[in-house]
Amino acid sequence: MRIALIVLAAAPFALAALPAQAQRPDGDPVASTAIQHGQYAQAERQLTAQLRQNPGAPELLLNLAAIYAETGRATEARDLYRQVLAQRNFEMDLPGDRQSTSYAVANKGLQRVNALQLTSR
Repeated sequence: MRIALIVLAAAPFALAALPAQAQRPDGDPVASTAIQHGQYAQAERQLTAQLRQNPGAPELLLNLAAIYAETGRATEARDLYRQVLAQRNFEMDLPGDRQSTSYAVANKGLQRVNALQLTSR
């Protein structure tokens, strides 16, 4: 199963295409408009609702982790990235015809959260 990702355009750490704004395989964006417009509270509500229907979906967890990281909730972001790493690894399509895996995205997200937390001290 492939999961398509769209870079979180508004996030300052969109470098290296991570954290990312994911898209469900059926093409239905998951909080993409809200995230791209920096409406993180709205995106968080959408993702939380989606996770109630599809618990553990890596694309939802990765998006929510990115929102948590962007809004200063490093501990919560780390927890979600670790949940992704505890699951089966998925192939993911990144912007620019690049590919990655859910593990790679989660590991990059963890690295980024840790780096951001260190620089804020």
